[in-house]
Amino acid sequence: MIIKPKVRGFVCVTAHPEGCAAHGQEWIDYVKSKGPIKGGPKKVLVIGASTGYGLASRITAAFGSGAGTLGIFYERPSEEGRTATPGWYNSIGFTQAARAAGLYAENINGDAFSDDIKRQAIERLRADLGPVDLVIYSLASPRRTHPRTGATHKSVLKPVGVSYTNKTVDTDKGLVSEVKIEPANDAEIADTVAVMGGEDWEMWMNALSEAKLLAPGAQSVAYSYIGPEVTWAIYKNGTIGLAKNDLERAARNIDSLLKLNGGGRAFISVNKALVTQASSAIPVVPLYISILYKIMKAAGTHEGCIEQIQRLFATHLYNGNTPKLDEAGRVRIDDWEMRPEIQAAVRDIWPRVTTENLAAETDIAGYRSDFLKLFGFGVNGVNYDAETEPHRTLP
Repeated sequence: MIIKPKVRGFVCVTAHPEGCAAHGQEWIDYVKSKGPIKGGPKKVLVIGASTGYGLASRITAAFGSGAGTLGIFYERPSEEGRTATPGWYNSIGFTQAARAAGLYAENINGDAFSDDIKRQAIERLRADLGPVDLVIYSLASPRRTHPRTGATHKSVLKPVGVSYTNKTVDTDKGLVSEVKIEPANDAEIADTVAVMGGEDWEMWMNALSEAKLLAPGAQSVAYSYIGPEVTWAIYKNGTIGLAKNDLERAARNIDSLLKLNGGGRAFISVNKALVTQASSAIPVVPLYISILYKIMKAAGTHEGCIEQIQRLFATHLYNGNTPKLDEAGRVRIDDWEMRPEIQAAVRDIWPRVTTENLAAETDIAGYRSDFLKLFGFGVNGVNYDAETEPHRTLP
């Protein structure tokens, strides 16, 4: 079939297998171009490995450090008349490239929140890799079925305490409008923390510790975002922010666990605002990203997922470096985004953006390009008019 993008709201319902593979290869080529990461990880578990920062972490570990990787993700294969999810194609492309380079690369597709997937991962590690020296936790899911209670929790993107009104943009139609979001109730807050907080990360690390599958000195990293004040009501001070606070609580507990295991460590990496499947769903944030892209590209400091994670590995985690932490013990690779002159420029542009001047005042074109690349579209060297087979299996 000939596969074209079909965008509905903040999601594209099609994905292109060759495009996803080519996009992944671009990331691989970037990591290789930066040279080896000295002292990098050799046995890596990536929980949430198929898209965004998780995929970038897997690629950086493999092609920057020669690491064997086990990737955990929950993706849908193709069905009759329907393409697979992009993460499915991403994982196929990565696995083929890693194995071609002589690297161990295995995958488990299923619900990472479940006890069953944790058991499968432990069995696979015991059989193949052995104790891991890096665990990346990069799950982004709208819901979680709790493995102990059986309750299904659904996250919400809402402010806390008071309603919130601000500008947002329909990135597909290019319409700038005002959005008003009512505050979350207590149950919605608790559900969001249950889905996006740190409990599951702790469960993973405790299970690996009990199975003696954490190498001495092992590290673990989870990803977060803080952002500027213009997004705080919906992010930092909203339901997501409360979940991220719980993620930081978990990081402290896991850090204590790892310190007892040969001096390991765990921490949160606060990353830059980028176009991901998760960020596209958050009101206000896509408009902020579109403005930010314009400013940072002009300043020569723009980074995508792969540039961010390669820099994290190369300047904080490895190459003889010690992570540079903020007052809360977090690594800040959002540092270029949060430079005062960058944020001052955002604040200058924000109030004057309208539907009519959106293209001139922001990099909405760059936003759309990055959005489509998430699904394998708009990648150089891919013939999108050619017939392709959507049914692909994991190697």
